Amino acid sequence: MRDYTSSQHDHCEDAQLKRMRIVLVSPSHPGNIGAVARAMKNMGLCQLVLVNPPDDWAGEQARVRATSALDVLQRAQVVESLETAIAPCTLVLGASARLRSSRWPQLPVDEAAALALSRSGAGEQVALVFGRETSGLTNGELDLCHALLHIPSNPACASLNLAAAVQVVAWEVYQHWLGDEKPVSNTFEGAPQVSAAVMEGFYAHLFTLLEQVEFMDVKQNEHFKRRLRKLFYRASLNQKEVDILRGIFRACQRKIGE
Repeated sequence: MRDYTSSQHDHCEDAQLKRMRIVLVSPSHPGNIGAVARAMKNMGLCQLVLVNPPDDWAGEQARVRATSALDVLQRAQVVESLETAIAPCTLVLGASARLRSSRWPQLPVDEAAALALSRSGAGEQVALVFGRETSGLTNGELDLCHALLHIPSNPACASLNLAAAVQVVAWEVYQHWLGDEKPVSNTFEGAPQVSAAVMEGFYAHLFTLLEQVEFMDVKQNEHFKRRLRKLFYRASLNQKEVDILRGIFRACQRKIGE
């Protein structure tokens, strides 16, 4: 059990919590961004990444809602794509307000928090991804996530406010950090041991090869590409294994060239 009573301890300086990033994809309201920053700091998280936020994302509305957490807001990183936001991360969990089909593995929020904290505790970068206020994450964005993080709610009003969703997830993470130990899910099928950037390079190489050998038209077969992603997620590839497979891909391409 951690000692968290001291007012002198800034939990945002904890190395384990600092390796966890909250990623907001195309947030539309600056006030929500400010409220997210406050929700994060309440629970010891400080790494905020914004994908295509509005121009006034750090304006007065955001600053007012970020009371006591202006430092988190001011240090927020702005990027143009989700791929860039998650590039250094080896575990990417996408928040979903509703259950979707089985195309993506799903974890309840408490198990997802335990998994995320265990991976950050092992020195890995972790991303918790939240979608647009109105429509959430697209299928293409969900394909970049290793699993869905599901927050149960009333089916009659299932959509949570963005800051409220972040607060729920951040609270679960913080409880685990404090020492409220729960077992890490044994139903999660796994994630690669390399960064998202490395895996996206791997998938691009694989899909290019499959197109070159006319195995499939990658532009028309999103479902098959998604199944391949799930297959290699389960394999939990490390860097050496990625290098071996890409070496095989290159050998095949050389043969095609001949």
